[in-house]
Amino acid sequence: MGTRAARGFGQYSGVARAVERVGERWALLIVRDLLGGARRYSDLKASLPRIPTNILSDRLKELQEAGLVRRVPSVRGGYELTPLGRGLEPVVLALERWGWSVLGDPGEGETMSADALGFALAAAFRPDAAAALPPTEYVLTLSGAEPPVAVSAIVVGGTLDVVPVGSGALPQPRRRSALEPVPEAVLELELAPAALRALLADGAMGRSGSAAFAGDAELLERFTRTFRIEPVGPPPGAAGSRGVAVA
Repeated sequence: MGTRAARGFGQYSGVARAVERVGERWALLIVRDLLGGARRYSDLKASLPRIPTNILSDRLKELQEAGLVRRVPSVRGGYELTPLGRGLEPVVLALERWGWSVLGDPGEGETMSADALGFALAAAFRPDAAAALPPTEYVLTLSGAEPPVAVSAIVVGGTLDVVPVGSGALPQPRRRSALEPVPEAVLELELAPAALRALLADGAMGRSGSAAFAGDAELLERFTRTFRIEPVGPPPGAAGSRGVAVA
């Protein structure tokens, strides 16, 4: 109690207590990645390439001490969220949606990991709209990423499963029932990160015209009905959204 009081804000407040536990730099991004399932230390470092190794170790230790993260005994170097940590999911999803309103174009050297891509799709997912559509698999690949970043988003009814493609992430249990139908329709999209923003935020591939993808216009329209992040409001000084052509 004394250590918490010394480092805390001196506020008896839910917001203050929450920020005391997850407000340190990088902490919420670690939580974001672990919301996708158990991850090895090396997976977290690869997903957050700019985090110093000592800071990653410190944050994991702090999150464990706060009761949000625990080790995975059966996996060397594995971590997962506790039930208390998973309770942050709606908070981090809401923060992801809010952040897209001020995202802008990628800055120099900014990357998007498979975990970040999958979480963006989870934040954009519209279960009510998806429930009225046939089961579909959407395979998204970010162009220009090295190593390649790709995820498979499987939508059946109002449920979504996002699985990294070609990554070393720990296998995660499927959340869909084994009795649910397997998607027969597959849409493959290869997008630059800025074009992904245009697709999720504006529902468009870009103003420059159609882009090449493996599928048809109906499947693309199905994607835009299933995944959409509504803007909270235009960024200060913005004249409106800009379409970005697919690379």
